Amino acid sequence: MADSIDQIRPWRTIERRKSRQIMVGKVPVGGDAPIAVQTMTNTVTHDIAATIAQVREMEEAGADIVRISCPDPESSLALKDIVKEIDVPIVADIHFHYKRGIEAAENGAACLRINPGNIGGQHRVKEVVAAARDHGCSIRIGVNGGSLEKELLEKYGEPCPDAMVESALMHARMLEDENFQDYKISVKASDVFLTVAAYHQLAEATDAPLHLGITEAGGARIGTVKSSIGMGNLLWAGIGDTIRVSLSADPVEEVKVGFDMLKSLGLRTRGVNIISCPSCARQGFDVIKTVQILEEKLAHISEPISLSIIGCVVNGPGEAAFTDIGFTGGSAGYGMMYAAGVKTGKTDNDEMIEDIIAKVEAKAKALQNARLT
Repeated sequence: MADSIDQIRPWRTIERRKSRQIMVGKVPVGGDAPIAVQTMTNTVTHDIAATIAQVREMEEAGADIVRISCPDPESSLALKDIVKEIDVPIVADIHFHYKRGIEAAENGAACLRINPGNIGGQHRVKEVVAAARDHGCSIRIGVNGGSLEKELLEKYGEPCPDAMVESALMHARMLEDENFQDYKISVKASDVFLTVAAYHQLAEATDAPLHLGITEAGGARIGTVKSSIGMGNLLWAGIGDTIRVSLSADPVEEVKVGFDMLKSLGLRTRGVNIISCPSCARQGFDVIKTVQILEEKLAHISEPISLSIIGCVVNGPGEAAFTDIGFTGGSAGYGMMYAAGVKTGKTDNDEMIEDIIAKVEAKAKALQNARLT
């Protein structure tokens, strides 16, 4: 008798790359820790009330880590008030000016996102590392295909995996020279092929945790597609310890897409996973509208629950057999409700949304109680 689903279905197993573990505030990154979902604020950082409000929305959506840009002294100082009002650890985004990194560490950042090579040389890196060490900060080395060092572009002729990985490892040595190992690395580009190739190469060259992303991926639709193809490829290969879906959209949407991506690969299980058909002439109710309503009404659920919403009996009973709760439509104005694959009775179409919500919320409460006892 098999002991786990991985033994029953070995083709569903993802063997994650072995990386060392660091801490971003209270969140472990790397090792055997869950893959963390990150996003970034787009408020003016020193508008403290607006920034706090946006971070709280991100927290409610499930964000594990939030990055905040600190381009000026007012922004790095604002972190002191922001971190008091939120629970999620903050990554301070630092470019060019090493003093912003020192200030961010002093004012409560859990991690500093820097390129060690663009903050003024090794003596400046030494000062930033000292501040990070004194205040318990980790560091993310952020390499971007659009901002590679001039000498690397001259050497390779264009952004390429070799150039991006050489940049990342050069920056890592600058931290290692200061005896600092609490860092993770990203090598992002807007090109999916370039990004995936660079991460595969980097994964072989270091045991540092890796933060994944397709940078400047675009709007909500195309950005989700590009991110899913690129990061999905890497995650399936076991590469990646944190992710950020970069969308020209509401940052909260980045969190939702990130979790959906991880859920589709069985790497995270937060929230309701709705399995639904695209609808056709056989549907016994308006599947598309129903799913839209349920996605909105069930967004507050954080417990892992699978829900199948199928328009007819062709695939409905089969999908319901593998979900916690299921509804299969019929042609007579009602459908069949399921719990763990077992029929529990009929529900009229005009009552099914309320019935489904009630059953999901009851299931979530039961799971929460079981987890707390």
